[in-house]
Amino acid sequence: MPTKIFARLFIVAAIGIAAWLIYRTLNRYSPDEIARSVMQIPLGHLAAGVGYVFLSYLCLTLFDTLAVRYVGRKLAYPRVAVTSFTSLAIGHNVGVAALSSGAVRYRFYSRWGFSGEEVAKIILFCGVTVGLGLATLAGLCCLIMPESAAAIIGLSEPGALLLGVACLAGSTGYVMLAGVLRGSLRIWRWSFEMPSLPIAAGQVIVGTSNYLCVSACLHQLVQAFGNPAYLETATAYVGASVAALVSHVPGGIGVLEATIAFLLGQAANIGALIAFRAIYFFLPLPLGLMSLSIAEFVRFDEAKSLATKAKS
Repeated sequence: MPTKIFARLFIVAAIGIAAWLIYRTLNRYSPDEIARSVMQIPLGHLAAGVGYVFLSYLCLTLFDTLAVRYVGRKLAYPRVAVTSFTSLAIGHNVGVAALSSGAVRYRFYSRWGFSGEEVAKIILFCGVTVGLGLATLAGLCCLIMPESAAAIIGLSEPGALLLGVACLAGSTGYVMLAGVLRGSLRIWRWSFEMPSLPIAAGQVIVGTSNYLCVSACLHQLVQAFGNPAYLETATAYVGASVAALVSHVPGGIGVLEATIAFLLGQAANIGALIAFRAIYFFLPLPLGLMSLSIAEFVRFDEAKSLATKAKS
């Protein structure tokens, strides 16, 4: 009973926080200022941005697909996809993903017979995949465009190259460790089971692909106000994502925009940043809330039917 009450309170809180975050973000600017800036973005760039957001969320469903395999369970892809999209559409806006999207994941996966331990492993697995994607893309940006990366990050060119090598070494080391290590890996008091080599390699691929798609969305929007290279935009987004994760601000509101604006300069126009926030964060949110509401209604209806049958 306490778990059910907590879950329902979380749903109500998620809806309230999401509405407040939307108001907080848009309230900073006058309607005319927002409209003028956003209208400068060509329709083709907006459409392409939405397309890249779709590809990003498609990649995110593969996070959960690999995670389900990692815990040794089988679940139809449509169910995994609905769980992933719903949890992340809400979690991206509410923030503290391990708790927000994790609670939504628990509501879905527990319904399909997953234990609390298995759901916890799925949440941790997806978090590791996010880190691998960030590290790999950061490494590629630093090695391919060290001069631009150095200017954006604020390091010397050799420093950027060294950072790139370190990031890629971390991702590569993780995959190699998965290939040679059997059993559990113990770090201090915690014990972790390494995934198989194919799953670990899949984590790096889908994690990096996700951030490539998000960066491509942002790049389409900032191109309306400047001409930054794609990898420059990707480097700025990686840096902003790290800052948002460290800050724990819900949805990275303010932190994400401020960091991108600082790193990209004039190209990061208010219109591009608001459009990016709207497309990547706010557009999926009502769909995620609708999916969660439908799932809760179906769950309640099923419980009511079972209770009626038990009485009869």
